[in-house]
Amino acid sequence: MIVKNPKFEISAVGPKQYPKGDLPEIVLVGKSNVGKSSFVNTMINRKNLARTSNTPGKTRQINFYNIDNIFYFVDLPGYGFSKMSKQEKVTSGKYIEEYLEKRQNIALIVHLLDIRHEPTEDDKLMYDYILRTNLPFMIITNKADKIAITKVDAQVQKIKEILGISYSTILPFSTERKIYTDNVWEQIDKLVN
Repeated sequence: MIVKNPKFEISAVGPKQYPKGDLPEIVLVGKSNVGKSSFVNTMINRKNLARTSNTPGKTRQINFYNIDNIFYFVDLPGYGFSKMSKQEKVTSGKYIEEYLEKRQNIALIVHLLDIRHEPTEDDKLMYDYILRTNLPFMIITNKADKIAITKVDAQVQKIKEILGISYSTILPFSTERKIYTDNVWEQIDKLVN
């Protein structure tokens, strides 16, 4: 897919702030600093539409990116950020859960994991939560450029086994090398076109 005019639309913390209309939404979930914002930039071939940082916990609100008036990428705050206060975690968790439970426009949940590490307890909890939503989802194992290309398939397989995945789409990804983007677009196209 060639993206021509992507734009940041709004940061929201509740339903009254969500964009109006019925464009499908592709929701990005994952722990802090797994690369959700970088994923958005890589997929739309822009350097900094979505703000990125080496500091975990930069995204504190739900960010909506309008992709050519075809769909939204929705970047949720990361989970598992240890420097966030307990109150911030509770508040953030509430509006993430509210969004995932009540939003009717969700077409796909993209769960990003770090390919270099085994899924954390928080990753497992999110995966179980996604299963309970009965929404379409796929898992992206990001940072595939950080390991030898010969180890990518084995790492993906290991993550599948840890999560007990036998059927779901799980794809390696690299925001640095921009490899594997075609595979992800192929899955997205099926859902938004």
